[in-house]
Formats: sequence, C-alpha cells, structure tokens
Amino acid sequence: MTNHSNRPATDSTLYDRVAEETASVVIRRYSTSFGLASRLLAPSIRRHVENIYALVRVADEVVDGGAADAGLDPLEAARVLNDFERDTEAALDLGYSTNFVIHAFARSARATGFGRELTQPFFESMRMDLVQTEHDDQSFETYVYGSAEVVGLMCLGTFLQGMPVSPPELARFEHGARKLGAAFQKINFLRDLSADFETLGRSYFPGVSVDTFSEADKTRLLDDIDADLRDSASVVPLLPVTSRRAVALAQGLFTELAVRLRATPADRLVHTRVRVPNPVKLRIAAGALAGRTPRSTLSITSRTRPKAAS
Repeated sequence: MTNHSNRPATDSTLYDRVAEETASVVIRRYSTSFGLASRLLAPSIRRHVENIYALVRVADEVVDGGAADAGLDPLEAARVLNDFERDTEAALDLGYSTNFVIHAFARSARATGFGRELTQPFFESMRMDLVQTEHDDQSFETYVYGSAEVVGLMCLGTFLQGMPVSPPELARFEHGARKLGAAFQKINFLRDLSADFETLGRSYFPGVSVDTFSEADKTRLLDDIDADLRDSASVVPLLPVTSRRAVALAQGLFTELAVRLRATPADRLVHTRVRVPNPVKLRIAAGALAGRTPRSTLSITSRTRPKAAS
C-alpha cells in the first residue's frame, strides 16, 4: 500500500503543471486565432482559458474528429462522450483525474467557481451533434447556448476572479459573454456552411439550405451576428485589464470575419471558407495590444452594404 503521508508536496504541483502544459498544446495546435488572443491574457488567466478550451476541443473531437477517424460509429462515440462527461463531473467533485485534460479543466472550474450548471448544457449540445442534422428555432437556441455561450461564461468566470462585481454588473458581463460566444459560433457556422452539410450532413441554421442559400439568407444571418457583436463589444471596455486586450482581439478578429463574409457573394460563400489573412490578424492584434477596443460592427458592416436609392 502506498504511504500517501510520505508523498513529496511537489508531486501534486508537477502533475498539475503537466496537465496544464497538455492543455496548452491543444490550444496551440488546434486554433491559431484563439491561441493568438490567449497570449494577451495575464498568465494566470491564460492558464485557465487554455484548460477550458482543451476540454471543449477534445469533446468536439469525440463528436466530429478523432473518434470518427478511428472508425467509431455515432452510438460508440456517444458512449465515449458520456464517459468523458462522467469523468469530468467526477473531477469537478474530487479535484483530480487520470485524464490530464480533464484534470486541468477541473482545476480551473473549481478555482473560478463554475460547475455542472455550465458543463451539462455543453455536453448536451455535443450529444445533439451525434443525432441531429437539422434545427428549428428552439433547438438551435439550445445548441448555441450549450456549445458556445456557456464556454463564454466559463471564461468570464476566470476573467472576473477576485474582482468585486455587483449583481447588475455581473448580469451585464454575462450577457456580453453569451453574445460573444453566440457570435463566434454563428460566424463559424456561416463560413463552414458547405463543409458542415457535405462532410457532416448538418444544417445548423433553421430554414437555411446550402442548395438555395441566397443573399437574403446571408444578410439576415449576418444582421443577427452583428447584433450579437455590438452587444458584446459594449462590455469589452469594462473587463479587467488582465483579460480586456485578449477579448478585444478575439472580438476584432471575428468582427473582421463578419465583414468579409458580408462582402462575399452568397453563391461563393457556399464553396469558399472565408479567412482573415495573417497580416490583417497582426494589425488587429497590434490594435488590441495598444489598448484600442473593438470598432462598432454597425459602422464597419455598413461600408459593405449597397447604398439605398435616393
């Protein structure tokens, strides 16, 4: 039997550090934009955000990536996802997991005060991807909340850690975090419209078909996204300095994507994945680093719309 009382105190610190280093590798390899924004976070905040992102990314791989590549069918993937959720919940209770990514996530969740109220809707949305290929308005709202808005709320918990916030202030922060998460998700859906349909057989936006996608559809979706971005942009200047520049960068990158999506004809959008070129990313990053808050999406997107007839 192992004598735990004689275990050096550094063992736990080493295990935690290896777990967090594992999470950091995930964010660097899977998302250049998210990785770029995370570098502007204060080190303690960055660690938590990387831990959160790693778990989200691995769960997404169970649904869409590595599990399918390994030959798992949807039923088998669902079992793996359910096990992953159970292990996550156990780690939230115990503060320990043999899975490094889950261990790192649980440390951040316990440190910043969120738990099943956010992880349960997240995993429920992941399960929806295994069984649902189309959405109505209600299921779309549920899916976006669980897959994206709760992730914004998880990150918000790390941003506000130790900061005194009144209930009205917290409500405003939470509204902004949810809207930013929703905007990110909807923009990704829009620029991956064809790939989601052709590769995964999914159509996320209610009533939108790749075969009949029109300028009117595109404009309606982007108007909704712009409203989300405006709401989230209004909160960015209120964030602590330890996270403000990173969130401003993420907001700026996705605002630029929204602009480019609006400028791309609908018939091209269903065949092209719109990207922000690296030089533009660096320009936006320089602005965030200098402390400039995101521009209003209303003023930006209006430049790409045709003028009304006089």
